[in-house]
Amino acid sequence: MDLRMTAFDSPLFSVLQHLHDAGDDSDKSVSGPYRAYARDAKAMAATAADVKESPNSYSFVVDMPGLKSGDIKVQVEDNNVLVISGERKREEEKEDAKYVRMERRVGKFMRKFALPENANTDNISAVCQDGVLTVTVEKLPPPEPKKPKTIEVKIA
Repeated sequence: MDLRMTAFDSPLFSVLQHLHDAGDDSDKSVSGPYRAYARDAKAMAATAADVKESPNSYSFVVDMPGLKSGDIKVQVEDNNVLVISGERKREEEKEDAKYVRMERRVGKFMRKFALPENANTDNISAVCQDGVLTVTVEKLPPPEPKKPKTIEVKIA
């Protein structure tokens, strides 16, 4: 899609066009840090997830068809951010076969989720079954309400 061909000739659309073109490997003029940022933004946008809350936990469900557990990484960053990342690699081509069409996504994927304050980051489990990754984060028990402090009144 070429935004320059439309009536939009503003600097904003120029930047959007540049972002769109950054994912193409044909343009090597894009600098390293910018290319990495564009690649990570694409990886995050391409990874769909469902988030569910139950009375005792939060569940993050992500489709991961064809991936092994070694291809998936689940981490918690310092500021209570859950990161699900990994890489789907293209299968080896055989000499006597060639692709007619390639539609399945390959490459890196990543999603980041800000965890609520009541998430117990010490009690997280991740299970990948039938191509679906489910990360469960248990909730901390609610804090007990503080009882009012009674102060004795002395007679002077």
